[in-house]
Amino acid sequence: MEHSTQAVGRHGAATITVRHAVIDLLRRLGITSVFANPGSTELPMFRDFPEDFRYVLGLQEAVVVGMADGYAQATGNAALVNLHSAAGVGNAMGNIFTAYKNRTPLIVTAGQQARSILPFDPFLAASQATELPKPYVKWSIEPARAADVPLAIARAWHIAMQEPKGPVFVSIPVDDWDQPAEMVESTQVSTRARPEPALVSLVSEALAGCRNPAFVVGAEVDRAGAWDEVVQLAEQQSASVYVAPMSSRCSFPEDHPLFAGFLPAMREKIVSLLEGHDVILVLGAPAFSYHVEGRGPHVPAGATLFQIIDDPATAAWTPVGTSIVANLKLGLSDLIAASPPTSREYPAPRRAAERAQATEVISAAFALQTLAEVRKANDVVVEEAPSARPVMQRYLPFTRAHTFFTMASGGLGYGMPAAVGVALAKPENRVIALIGDGSSMYSPQAIWSAVQLDLPITFVILNNARYAALQEFAPVFGFAPTDPVQGTDLSGLDFVALAKGMGCEGVRVSHAGHLKAALEQALASGETRLVEIVIG
Repeated sequence: MEHSTQAVGRHGAATITVRHAVIDLLRRLGITSVFANPGSTELPMFRDFPEDFRYVLGLQEAVVVGMADGYAQATGNAALVNLHSAAGVGNAMGNIFTAYKNRTPLIVTAGQQARSILPFDPFLAASQATELPKPYVKWSIEPARAADVPLAIARAWHIAMQEPKGPVFVSIPVDDWDQPAEMVESTQVSTRARPEPALVSLVSEALAGCRNPAFVVGAEVDRAGAWDEVVQLAEQQSASVYVAPMSSRCSFPEDHPLFAGFLPAMREKIVSLLEGHDVILVLGAPAFSYHVEGRGPHVPAGATLFQIIDDPATAAWTPVGTSIVANLKLGLSDLIAASPPTSREYPAPRRAAERAQATEVISAAFALQTLAEVRKANDVVVEEAPSARPVMQRYLPFTRAHTFFTMASGGLGYGMPAAVGVALAKPENRVIALIGDGSSMYSPQAIWSAVQLDLPITFVILNNARYAALQEFAPVFGFAPTDPVQGTDLSGLDFVALAKGMGCEGVRVSHAGHLKAALEQALASGETRLVEIVIG
């Protein structure tokens, strides 16, 4: 370690190098896993790699960022990503965008050519390196001097961890790592804001005086560790609890009698579902995320909207009501303390889904109902099956915190590598990657990483041989029900063969009677397995 991270000065004395200072800093920050795909301009960073660090290899840069995203979300700490110059950052941009929308703290580093030849536009140089990942990083820098690299990474960590969390970017010239530097002193910066007491009192008074409150919960509740507080406040106020449109985490037990269901990303439908509620409290989510153009009011007539969110930018565009910028756990704790229990009775419970039946062609509902039957409550599901998500929300309920992850961006290629990162961070849990056939082709290299790391992941591929989400969405844009939608057929894919080529055992299930046993065997194996389910 000492030999590998120190250089010898002109008088023979040992000199601390950039590499030494950065490794020491990362170790003190608890960041000893590096998610990377190697390139020439990054090699000096990894010379004599320290024994207490782990290099997590991804076979493509989007996979690297996806794995780091899952790992960071599951651990709560920033993850370190190392990419290769401009081309590597370009390959990774889709999942950097997703990390930004997921509010995932990532320190994304990328190699740069040597400073001395940058004026000559050398091969593999990144022109305007700091501009490339913008606007989907919170901060971007190429330090002015080699000696500034350790401090830049320290600052990057603080910014990534400051709510709202998110990715940051540091471009590092290849010749900086062996240059002299100073060790970074430990500093502590607050990352969470407490709400204004007067606004907490305003919300408390509104809850005390209302007839029929509704809560709308989003991903920030789960990220902030505020699951218990939401349940406590909902029970205290007898409030119906809805999930915000496009929420990427589970923030309320979906078997709770107060659980009211999921809001769609359409203005008119949101207003219709919230009709009859006179106070709407949005917790850890935008108010609201829309997918298509809508018209009319944003909330039902006569309803008052309040929002607690950790992102001032989101609060700023909320079109109606009162927004409080605060950490969700702190905000909810203060609101619970300020709000006396209500005498209101619980609203009528949500109607249970009708049981799906076995048919000649397996339905998505039957597939997900079967998965729910074999899954343990603490098994973690990482989902990227957009067309099956409404079905999943009826037939695959989540009842515990930190057991559901998906992408908040709508960009594909996140789910399979994110499952690898989650499994690395949660070795005590089984992980299920629930992926659509179209989604799975964006980053299937993640299967190889899972096998190499010997992770207990079951990749469940829902294969309907098409981009079903696009076909189902086409009528919104004027397609007739029978009109063909170009570029949406996906015939001829063999996911079992694909998995086998990466060292993963797999099975293809096309008969409903074989499904339960196939899923049970894969989950019980303790290995990386793939189950391809042919659905209609």
